[in-house]
Amino acid sequence: MSQDRKKRFSRARRAVVKIGSGLLTERDGLNLQIIRSISGQICRLMDSGLQIILVSSGAMASGIRKIGLTRRPDEIPKRQAVAAVGQAGLIMAYEEAFEGHNRKVAQILLTSDDTLNRKRYLNARNTLNTLLSWQVVPIINENDTIRIEEIQLGDNDNLAAMISLLMDVDILVNLTDIDGLYDRDPRVHADAALLNEIPAISRQIEEMAGDIPGPLGAGGMLSKIKAAKKVTTAGIPMVIANGRVPGILEKLFAGEPLGTYFVPKNGRLASRKRWIGFTLKPKGTIVIDQGAASAIVNNGKSLLPSGITGVEGDFRVGDPVALTGSDRRYLGMGLVNYTADNVRKIMGLKTSRIADRLGAKPYDEVIHRDNLVVTPDA
Repeated sequence: MSQDRKKRFSRARRAVVKIGSGLLTERDGLNLQIIRSISGQICRLMDSGLQIILVSSGAMASGIRKIGLTRRPDEIPKRQAVAAVGQAGLIMAYEEAFEGHNRKVAQILLTSDDTLNRKRYLNARNTLNTLLSWQVVPIINENDTIRIEEIQLGDNDNLAAMISLLMDVDILVNLTDIDGLYDRDPRVHADAALLNEIPAISRQIEEMAGDIPGPLGAGGMLSKIKAAKKVTTAGIPMVIANGRVPGILEKLFAGEPLGTYFVPKNGRLASRKRWIGFTLKPKGTIVIDQGAASAIVNNGKSLLPSGITGVEGDFRVGDPVALTGSDRRYLGMGLVNYTADNVRKIMGLKTSRIADRLGAKPYDEVIHRDNLVVTPDA
């Protein structure tokens, strides 16, 4: 086991634990044995001083079983109705499991609206901090009952990453029904090898993960890799491990090298930059030339109008905008100082000519470095 992994687990004081649908359901409904087992482990880790936030799948799967369906419905209203049926049973099962250890739980349902708005984002963080200070276990799920495409977070792997960034946790543990990331799909290839540690998430790693969701969940292994990419970029490690292994959480935090460990980048992004880079959705795209890309990626510079070669979308001052190179490769995300129309008017110009073109020059920078987050792929 790497020294980084050993050190991260031994020093962890706050963690997110995500439990997938494949773990939480069995033929006749919720897998109560798994719920009791993981709840007990969480309580014992909390008794040792660790703060844990639980991100739980299972509402949709629970509802599917209750209603008697064989798979997730395709129509959004039916999915929302199924989630509404399943959510009550899911939280009740957790409440009963944690009550056996004298722990209280709190249910929190989120949509991306709660993270896109900065005030609501901070309010969610304050609420979670209060619950943790009270030794209450927050149990978080996406609000499937009301979500629509425009406000959905996508899947609970992404939600777990968002909560990890929001709460600045020390580690994210993603429990699933296989041992971790393999070099090939272990359900197809008997000789597939488990990867114990991933130093960096390359395109090869993403291709290796594939995109094969289970019959009850929204996220396959690829969604877990994308979640790992977000948190490790912000300096938070992640582990994918098999939740069916007895005492899996306690073994991980005791230092046993189980599952697949994703090594984080050195240093941590500030809270505001985590919000900009990994929570906001772009309202448009700015295309930049090679010189500007090099200055931003390699030298930490702001984006000036002289390096801009194209503008897509209709955005306002302060909106999040994606940056791409001339090869259309995604470079990062930033908050713009100019509207899309004005960026089109000044693109390619030196900063000294902005006032001549617009009649005023509120900023030299189209995106200031303090409001810009560069992706590790860049």
